[in-house]
Amino acid sequence: MSFRLLPALAFSLILHACVLWGNVVSFDPPPPRLLQASLQVPARPLPPSDDPLLKNTLANQPAPPPPRPTAARPVATESVTAARAAPRRQVEAAQRRLSQHLYYPPEAVARGIEGEVRLILKLSDEGSIVDVQLAASSGHAILDQAAVKAAYAMGRVNWTQSRELILPVVFRLE
Repeated sequence: MSFRLLPALAFSLILHACVLWGNVVSFDPPPPRLLQASLQVPARPLPPSDDPLLKNTLANQPAPPPPRPTAARPVATESVTAARAAPRRQVEAAQRRLSQHLYYPPEAVARGIEGEVRLILKLSDEGSIVDVQLAASSGHAILDQAAVKAAYAMGRVNWTQSRELILPVVFRLE
């Protein structure tokens, strides 16, 4: 060991001892902390009220007039089910077409990111995609961007009569 470092070591020990000794021995005591609390009796109790806690504010309003009876028309159940099935078929066809252009981003696969994106496709009269907007985000920008890019890559949608189409895009790792 070098004797040149011995004075530095001795000075360091003395300095640390002084600092520690100053913290152990305190010359003036801390000021006393006194807390005072008092209880007071309320002046008088509140009188009981006959009013209910929740008031019915609609009771004073006049009742709406009863609806007028309309002539009953026979409804064709086939047309109703066909009308409901048409949008479903359009969405399924759009999802099949989208799956040809959709890719799962490698970064999302590596990070284990999953989610569902809902897109609003705005279509022209010819069926080409004019605009794609996010109706509901997956919570991950990388999945949202992949879905929007795939929707634009679809190009033309010939099977729909709608001007707008809400398309769910699901990203799941298996």
